[in-house]
Amino acid sequence: MLLPLSLLFVGAVLTLNGLWMMNRISEGEIVVINLAAAFITGAVALLVMFGADTPAAVKTAALTLLFSITYLWVGVNRLTGSDGRGLGWFSLLVSISVLPEAVGALRHAGDGMAMWLGVSWACWSALWFLYFLLLALRLPLGRETAVATLASGILTAWLPALALLYGVA
Repeated sequence: MLLPLSLLFVGAVLTLNGLWMMNRISEGEIVVINLAAAFITGAVALLVMFGADTPAAVKTAALTLLFSITYLWVGVNRLTGSDGRGLGWFSLLVSISVLPEAVGALRHAGDGMAMWLGVSWACWSALWFLYFLLLALRLPLGRETAVATLASGILTAWLPALALLYGVA
């Protein structure tokens, strides 16, 4: 029920972060969408968590909070001028943590929506791994990470959110 709301803001923040990484948005401006997305996805996760009566609901809240903390960290790093190494190591933890979700969703996909979700989790895992390589290991993958961030924002979140919000999916 709250998936389209979260996806809309995940799509917005990933798309805009990709543009920011391509120097199309300033350091100061990118803070707004990151903190907004952190707050919105965090609120969604808390709503799910407080109503959780199954392990699946707790897992949904936990996985959503991984997104929230990532966006909060990006926003705080931009405000404080931090170099992002801590976020890079967190991204490795997240990348590994969501892989079972991707594998499970793909293995048990019974319809197009379930398949999309599995592919999206795999893409998000790969994206977090790119952040690890870029931020923690300092590999020169800025352009590739920016393009992957922009593509993930549009294809795994923003367009699916619009489809869900407008009843197309």
